[in-house]
Amino acid sequence: MKRTRAVHHLRELAAKCDEMSRASSSIFRLRVVQLWAVGEVLGSTEELDWVKVALVVDLPVDEVPWLGKPAGADHWAQATRLDKNPISPLWRSARAPVWNHRVERPALVWDVENGVAEQTLTALAQGRGDSVRTPAPSAEELRERLGEELAVSLRALRHWTGVYEEKRWAPGKLTPISDAMWSAGAGYVDVWDALADPGN
Repeated sequence: MKRTRAVHHLRELAAKCDEMSRASSSIFRLRVVQLWAVGEVLGSTEELDWVKVALVVDLPVDEVPWLGKPAGADHWAQATRLDKNPISPLWRSARAPVWNHRVERPALVWDVENGVAEQTLTALAQGRGDSVRTPAPSAEELRERLGEELAVSLRALRHWTGVYEEKRWAPGKLTPISDAMWSAGAGYVDVWDALADPGN
């Protein structure tokens, strides 16, 4: 898609984030508090395949392991039409840094306190994403962050493996549990690989 279209999708999602932040918590329990632009939309290329974003939610770190989806994410995605647009979300906890080895120098697009970051959207539309990105961490900071991510992923993998074992022969669908277990495993392996080969 063209860069202008990608930024349009970002702007629409930011507006939806703002709208959802005011919706009743009895209807939408998942509270998104920040939206960050990630990946190729931050560069200068004019043709993009996807708009990658980080959606920061007000949940404990252990409820948002790397590559996992927090409870209520599907409902939120349907309500905002996130799942109907060429947007690839990464879910993050507000109680830990948004960045890691894949969320590299993201740019804040919206937050619940200040609303839409117009300066960010303007810079992205003009291919100047580098001017609004966060600073890069040091090698030591990144390694420490990945160690924290790995611990969260391992706890998630152990949890969902236990749930799967408990429910394996019980009535009902196993797909949500097996999907969560797969996501936890994929997140763990991804972080492990990044720690093993920081240059990859």
